[in-house]
Amino acid sequence: MSKELKEYINKVDDMIKKRKVNESDIKTHLTKIKFFQHERLVHLIVTMFFALFVIIFIKFTMMCSIFSIVLLILTIFLFFYVIYYYKLENGVQYLYKQYDEMKKIVEKKSLFGIFK
Repeated sequence: MSKELKEYINKVDDMIKKRKVNESDIKTHLTKIKFFQHERLVHLIVTMFFALFVIIFIKFTMMCSIFSIVLLILTIFLFFYVIYYYKLENGVQYLYKQYDEMKKIVEKKSLFGIFK
C-alpha cells in the first residue's frame, strides 16, 4: 500500500506542478483520501492489538521465560507495523496538503473565467 500511496502522491504532485487540475481531479483525490484513511484506520487497529499482545506477553514472560520467544516475535511485528503506520499517516497528511493546493489552483482558474 505504501508503494501505491507514493505513486499516487507523485502523480498528484506533477499535476499540481503543471497546474493541470480540475474539479474532477479533486473529486478523485477526495475518493483516494477516503480509501487511504480507511487503510490507515485498519492498520491503527492492528497496531494497537499488536501493542496490547506485547504488553500481555511481557506479563507472561515475567511468569515463565518460555514466552520470551513469542514476545520477541510480537515485538518485531509491532516495530514494523509502527514504521508502516507512520509512513501511511504521513502520506495521508500530505494528501490533505495536496488537496488544499488543488483547491487553490481550481479557485484561481475559476476566478479568471477559465472554467466559465
